Amino acid sequence: MSAEPQTAPDGRDLIRLEHVSKRFGGVQALDDVAFDVKPGEVLCLAGENGCGKSTLIKVISGVHKPETGAVMRFDGAPMDDLTPARARALGIQVIWQDLALFPEMSVAENIAFEKNLGARLRLVDYGAMRREAAAILDRLGVDIDLDAPVKSLSIARRQLVAIARALVAKARLVFMDEPTASLSRAETKALLRIVRRLSEADIAVVFVSHRLAEVLDVSSRVTVLRDGRLVGTYPTRGMTQTKLTELMTGRTFGQEVHAPRTRSGTPVLAVEGLTRAGEYRDVSLAVMPGEIVGLIGRLGAGRTELALSLFGMTRPDAGTIRLEGRPLRMGSNRDAIAAGIGYVSEDRLSLGLVQPQSIGDNTVVTVLDRLVDDFGLLSPKKRRDLVADWIDRLKVKIGHPDDPVSTLSGGNQQRIVLAKWMATGPKLLILDSPTVGVDVGARAGIFEIVRELAAGGVAILLISDETPEVYFNADRIWHMRDGRLIEEFVPAETTLAAVEEAVHA
Repeated sequence: MSAEPQTAPDGRDLIRLEHVSKRFGGVQALDDVAFDVKPGEVLCLAGENGCGKSTLIKVISGVHKPETGAVMRFDGAPMDDLTPARARALGIQVIWQDLALFPEMSVAENIAFEKNLGARLRLVDYGAMRREAAAILDRLGVDIDLDAPVKSLSIARRQLVAIARALVAKARLVFMDEPTASLSRAETKALLRIVRRLSEADIAVVFVSHRLAEVLDVSSRVTVLRDGRLVGTYPTRGMTQTKLTELMTGRTFGQEVHAPRTRSGTPVLAVEGLTRAGEYRDVSLAVMPGEIVGLIGRLGAGRTELALSLFGMTRPDAGTIRLEGRPLRMGSNRDAIAAGIGYVSEDRLSLGLVQPQSIGDNTVVTVLDRLVDDFGLLSPKKRRDLVADWIDRLKVKIGHPDDPVSTLSGGNQQRIVLAKWMATGPKLLILDSPTVGVDVGARAGIFEIVRELAAGGVAILLISDETPEVYFNADRIWHMRDGRLIEEFVPAETTLAAVEEAVHA
């Protein structure tokens, strides 16, 4: 590979780590890793899921203790016997993907929480709390109702609350874990402006993201991990997404437009004039057997709302849905499943999987009625055979089928979601942002599975914020805006740039 690692930019280190290793039982999570960040630098920490990124962050934030021999210094001073409390006192803050906010509490209370953590018993000065929260939000250049409960905010505005909370705690180094995974392009641009503002204030930001374009846009350097080892640290100037992908995975991924499949016969899905007040209107589209139809558009375009109606979760006010030529009227998602429709939700953590339950239980939850024995009881053998079959067919990397599904990486969790619906033998599979929070290598594997499903005759409706992944995987693409389908693209007949320009115009 042509990219050459570089040493850190001139100037003092805010944090420098050398010879950092961490083992969990028989798993070597980190192996002799070096890492450094300068004051005010925006650095990207990149790598596939399972490469050691989260472990490294937890070592730096005092959650995990590294193996003997590690050298860790913050602002020149040793970081010995680091604990989460000491890390916070140094100014190390981590904004995890789930944000760790209190949904029922107000914006002001969430922002002030970190500062008051562990404080002596006293009456809460709500006036001071509001003034401080207001000052921090003003510093960020954003306007959020201080009294609004966090649960009422969009994901993008919750991100800002989490950043404000870190600043109240006098952050000097902020880790952002997949901060844009659920954001639209416009929201992402707004967040990146905040990141640059933090940098200008001499606050270092370590950005973890699978969206490689924004990584290259906002960072000056990128540190790449692979299989727990340091691949290198590289300047982002001159770096391409293709080159970074190769560094992360050690593999080359070709991107080519797939020739559209022949459209003939009866559509699996035919929608005519579908309307639901305030969500979408006059939607008409069709998906043929074995065809992948993409649905793209900005956040709020109505894509997910349409998907929920196609899956029986909400009822349209007007229009018709036909499945294989027959009118389909659904009172619930049970009717949709019985008809042969599967739905992979954009929210894998809360809607796609039951996190505390086992890998096996999540795999068979949609087909339990098919696994009973002659006495009407669940057959352990049928369950075991079905789980083993799908784990093998989808190449899911697991420890044991009885392990909680939460122990899997994002890519492997998404394969279990696919297995859950593939086990039903669907005629139509709706994929709503199927690669959110999934690394680039796992994304390629997921779309290999999707294309195999289409080759087997399954009709696929692919919804995504990532225009390139739709462009390179769909036969046709519908652009949705303000609840309406406004134009259709055939990737083989247009360019990616033209599609992206239309979506973000």
